[in-house]
Amino acid sequence: MTATGAPGGRARGRAGSQPRPQPPSRARPQARAEPRPQASSESRGQAHSESRPQAHPQGRPQTRPQDARRQTITEYVLEHSTATAAELAGLTGVSLMTVHRDLDELARLGVLRKFRGGVSALPSSVFESSLEYRLGVNRAEKEAVAAVAAELVEPGMSVMLDDSTTALALARLLVEAAPLTVVTNARRVAEVFAGVPHIRLIGLGGEYSHTHDSFLGVPCAEAIGALSVDMVLVSTSAMDARTTYHQEQDVVLVKRAMLAAGTRKVLLMDASKTRRTALHRLCPVDDFDQVVVDDGIEAGLLEELRESVDVRVAKPVP
Repeated sequence: MTATGAPGGRARGRAGSQPRPQPPSRARPQARAEPRPQASSESRGQAHSESRPQAHPQGRPQTRPQDARRQTITEYVLEHSTATAAELAGLTGVSLMTVHRDLDELARLGVLRKFRGGVSALPSSVFESSLEYRLGVNRAEKEAVAAVAAELVEPGMSVMLDDSTTALALARLLVEAAPLTVVTNARRVAEVFAGVPHIRLIGLGGEYSHTHDSFLGVPCAEAIGALSVDMVLVSTSAMDARTTYHQEQDVVLVKRAMLAAGTRKVLLMDASKTRRTALHRLCPVDDFDQVVVDDGIEAGLLEELRESVDVRVAKPVP
């Protein structure tokens, strides 16, 4: 389009310039060319978009301000059971309008329940919420835990990964550890390995859960029962010094089957999940060979855990 337009413009210029005493015809192209510096408005737009908090110049995932703020709101409501919008505005230092937008989003994700004048925690999501929400929470801590866990995996091993967001962070690192056999029930984890050379990928079927973006239920547990792997790496919703927990029975069923299928068992936890309990007991902490946790864990709890299991502490990169 541009190439064909240029000759046409020249043809008009020549036709109009045959009566030589018409200097204004030459001034017209200059007038058309003058708006070109206005392209700086585009560069200003680009500069503006680059200054937005969502931009990641190095291609590394970073926690967006709204994600950190919503996490703060969630933790506060979980601790206090209820809160008013005014309280949360004072806590986060933003306007009431911004707080209401955050609460609308958290309610949409099934994390909190709004009522007139405030918000409360949903009992079914006190410790575990939708994948969409979890992907934006504690990213740096999960990546640090994943990096330490990746050091436990050696080329040639068979590993089983659950549908946790920490396992998803680990999957991205294990691509470089091929050859591997990878077994998973998580759709997004499977996507990371699909088509990667020297990766044997085994996907576990079952009933699809939109909340977790994975396959669960009895069919999944039965498929796991037919396998045996060198290492199982899982996360869960909550733990204290002696026991691990999860809020959902179907998830517990699958995680227990995974742990039974592994020669070595590794628990991946960010510190926000510690010193908590949930409805269903998963297994004792000492059933695991290693626990990997970030350095936000309480010193007292860390000492208690080390009495029964090998604990490795990960330090998030600032």
